Amino acid sequence: MAQRLDQDTIDHFYRDGVTVLRGVFRNWVDTLRAGIAANMADPNPNARIYRGDDGGGRFFVDYCSWHRIAEYKQFIFESPAAEIGAELMQSERVQLFHEHILVKEAQAGVPTPWHQDMPYYCIDGPKTLSLWIPLDAVPRERTLEFVAGSHAWDKRFRPQRFNGEPLNAHDGLEDIPDIDNHRDDYPIVGWDLEPGDAVAFDYRTVHGAPPNHSASAERRAFSLRLVGDGVRFARHEGIVTSPPFPNLTLQHGDELVADEFPMLLENSRKIAAPEAVT
Repeated sequence: MAQRLDQDTIDHFYRDGVTVLRGVFRNWVDTLRAGIAANMADPNPNARIYRGDDGGGRFFVDYCSWHRIAEYKQFIFESPAAEIGAELMQSERVQLFHEHILVKEAQAGVPTPWHQDMPYYCIDGPKTLSLWIPLDAVPRERTLEFVAGSHAWDKRFRPQRFNGEPLNAHDGLEDIPDIDNHRDDYPIVGWDLEPGDAVAFDYRTVHGAPPNHSASAERRAFSLRLVGDGVRFARHEGIVTSPPFPNLTLQHGDELVADEFPMLLENSRKIAAPEAVT
């Protein structure tokens, strides 16, 4: 498998828990835009729509539609995402965990609260990667932001819904620090982004995003969640996870062997898309 990323980019990912990839998916922007349009026209039952207090544009969030949205499936199995994931995670194999779309329409006055992804999930392991791909130009003041190095804090913070409500009120985790009111205390990074760029980050990296106060520009993003070697299923009784994956029969500590988590790359070989998912 030919290397796609330079070593500085890989080193940056390991040091900060996040890095930016310029133009790596520019040929897939139209495909993903079409997929998001289809998804928003036919959302999952678990899709969520948030609105700010001023009643502006919607913040639309949905996930786990890859098996029914042809454009998502095409991107996941045919784009270079799996190869990029293998390089960044330094992993022999790459599996899909899920896809996630986040659309902030113009004047969507809802921020994405500071959070880590890992505490939401039914998995655990050392090699994880999100590829957050903007499908519209995103200026620095509206971009996704990260606390550089927070993946190495050895902490897990209480997950919350994007309206600020806790996902689990009694999960034994601590609340995330008040980053917004102490921004100077943290090494916050973010980038101006163009359609087809990607921000790659570890599931443990603390991140968030401001509202979209633009009068006319929406912010569509497709986020691909990948896992690599050593990631296992984690079941915690009484704890709600997001996505919920209600049909899984895996036990705590099992390998992720399920139709929901297809293998995308193994031993440098791309895996073809499954014909159907049961």
